Amino acid sequence: MSENSEPTLGWREWVALPDLGLPAIKTKVDTGARTSALHAFLIEPYTDAGIEMIRFLIHPIQRNHDFQVECHTPIHDFREITDSGGHREMRYVIRSQIVVANGSWPIELTLTNRDTMRFRMLLGRRAMENRFLVNPGVSYVNGKLRPRKLYGLL
Repeated sequence: MSENSEPTLGWREWVALPDLGLPAIKTKVDTGARTSALHAFLIEPYTDAGIEMIRFLIHPIQRNHDFQVECHTPIHDFREITDSGGHREMRYVIRSQIVVANGSWPIELTLTNRDTMRFRMLLGRRAMENRFLVNPGVSYVNGKLRPRKLYGLL
């Protein structure tokens, strides 16, 4: 805890996205990013009982391209996002509960292929507003997880 008694996050943390069936995903805490981004590929919109949905696959474990999880969730929005390199891209936006630091709340996530990126997820500042202080000098303030065990791969 900080002297302001706000919980602290390091520059990288483990989080869970239970609505998507993801018990553990290593996340870069990125105060420079407005919106959170989640790795996704084979993104397919569809309609189920009149609800606009999206199906996508994710490799939730870094450096493991064999293991994947299939996710299904309602589409929240479709909007233009500018990445850190200044490139604009239309992305699907979803909402999911996030679990980190003994707390849980809904956040927005854009879907994009992050296979070449070091982290499968970026936690942007909108998802952290008024909840955390970020200490860029530390990692895993809220503990380390064993993703292979949580996904039943051990």
